[in-house]
Amino acid sequence: MFKFIVVLWLLASNDLVSSEFIYGGLSNSFEPNWWQANIVYQIYVRSFKDSDGDGIGDLNGITEKVSYFKSLNVGAIWLSPIFLSPQNDFGYDISDYEEIDPVYGTMVDFERLRDEFHKNGIKVLLEFVPNHTSDEHEWFQKSIMRIEPFTNYYVWKDPIIDINGNKTPPSNWLSVFNSGSAWKWNQQRNQYYLHQFQEKQPDLNYRNPSVREAMKNTLLFWLGRDVDGFKMNSVNFLFEREDLADEPKSNNIGYLDTDYYSLSHTSTVDQPEAFTIVHEWRQLFDNYRTREKKTKFFVVECHSPLDKVLLYYGNKTSPGAHFPFNFLFIETFNQQSDAASVHNMIKYWMQNMPNGTWPNWVLGNHDNPRVATRSNPMLIDGLHMIQNLLPGTAVEYYGDELGLINTNIRWDQTVDPPGLNVGPQRYLQFSRDPVRTPFPWDTSYNAGFSNSSKLWLPINPDYWKKNMATESKCKSNLKIYKQLTQLRRSPTFVKGDLHLYTLSKWVFGFSRSFYDHPTYFIVVNFGSEIETVNLLKARNTLPLNLIVKVSSVNSGYVTGNLVNTESFLLRPKAALVLTTLQQ
Repeated sequence: MFKFIVVLWLLASNDLVSSEFIYGGLSNSFEPNWWQANIVYQIYVRSFKDSDGDGIGDLNGITEKVSYFKSLNVGAIWLSPIFLSPQNDFGYDISDYEEIDPVYGTMVDFERLRDEFHKNGIKVLLEFVPNHTSDEHEWFQKSIMRIEPFTNYYVWKDPIIDINGNKTPPSNWLSVFNSGSAWKWNQQRNQYYLHQFQEKQPDLNYRNPSVREAMKNTLLFWLGRDVDGFKMNSVNFLFEREDLADEPKSNNIGYLDTDYYSLSHTSTVDQPEAFTIVHEWRQLFDNYRTREKKTKFFVVECHSPLDKVLLYYGNKTSPGAHFPFNFLFIETFNQQSDAASVHNMIKYWMQNMPNGTWPNWVLGNHDNPRVATRSNPMLIDGLHMIQNLLPGTAVEYYGDELGLINTNIRWDQTVDPPGLNVGPQRYLQFSRDPVRTPFPWDTSYNAGFSNSSKLWLPINPDYWKKNMATESKCKSNLKIYKQLTQLRRSPTFVKGDLHLYTLSKWVFGFSRSFYDHPTYFIVVNFGSEIETVNLLKARNTLPLNLIVKVSSVNSGYVTGNLVNTESFLLRPKAALVLTTLQQ
């Protein structure tokens, strides 16, 4: 599917300009599958739209807004976990995988949502949490009592008895949520159980074939209800070393001994068996496609070293996920990133994917600071140009299309377990609440999110200017996002080739071409000064003038402006989509 060639370096006017032909494009006859051609939009359900006045977003609230997704040219929505849950980790602690939690609605509400989105040509994806359940799940309660077949559904281990005769955990493993040991003593069973996250989230035992079968049956339950696919949460945690080997100190600066990142996680993530499970799930989906004539999609989440992440693709003989999330723009891009670093980031993913697989680009999610906060609010348009106009699937986090920034959450408002676990002095380092606050729809009461006097998290105070209604009426991040999502549907971006350019230390560019369709050249200034850009240095076959197709809010250009290819000015943090005159 992809073709690669070696780097070509061009030297001009004492400036080193790099130009690389990265990707040869697709054939004219290629027809992308729905998950390849479309935008996947992540909805954090609690914060999208409240329909019943309890201060928490719900399924009916999402259904009300189907027209908004149509206006964004979204092809699929991905819902954060909506299954029955005590809500200790806001749905990531599931007590029944086949029931809808009442806080979000009912199965009837879900089916109404599914039908309404399908009627509008939008797929519906569910977030599935396979690594652990709630400690209130029936399976765990029966496992405590050693009732078959649930006795070994979870990871139970005997204690180590120290020299004083005291019971101690089986290993030094730590909880991801900084609550200390990842082992919790259960007095009734007289053993420790593993919880890599909260103690109320016991880890399932995937070495038990009955567990693997039960989870497959759960997936089939939802496939039978015409769900279009799944986002699989934290798949790198599915297995641990059987010998329970202690993990070494990481020597990371700024962490206490009880903090998760004080250890190097050599025993608890990315074990070889995890890739096998992902392959088994892919077989399940492919068999369903063959039987029901419907493509079912799944993507996996794993914050792991890149060489491990790419293994979740599998290969031609043993395919894995349709893709693992590409978190490079979350984990490596920051306010210090220059053109060469962005160039190399994109090049790395494109050139290291297994042959025949598909790229994806993610700028934000519910676990990390918003992209406008991590980088610069003025860069949002340029980053959306990169995300939407590179080859592959774009994955958008709710509200990023508006250019939302993190919301300041006080300690007394904090509800996220990783923040609560470390106390008021350090909660800001770990809490994810600032990126999960309610969506601002307009300037009305509670930004149009809810009519409740008490919201589960506060609205960002800037909602009076950063909201959907206001941004729909003027040149804004939202308006530009809609231009880009429409443009990405053109053959050049679906099937075209890809060149990457480092035009100066701070100006990055890329171009897309496809047969006799218009060629596009995208330029982004990551720097703090105005730059004079000469595109002919990088590609001397360009015409002398290009036309502005899309311009960032801060660029000073508008659609239809002509720019001189040999010399034009680009403001700090500004970005342009330029095209040849043939339209």
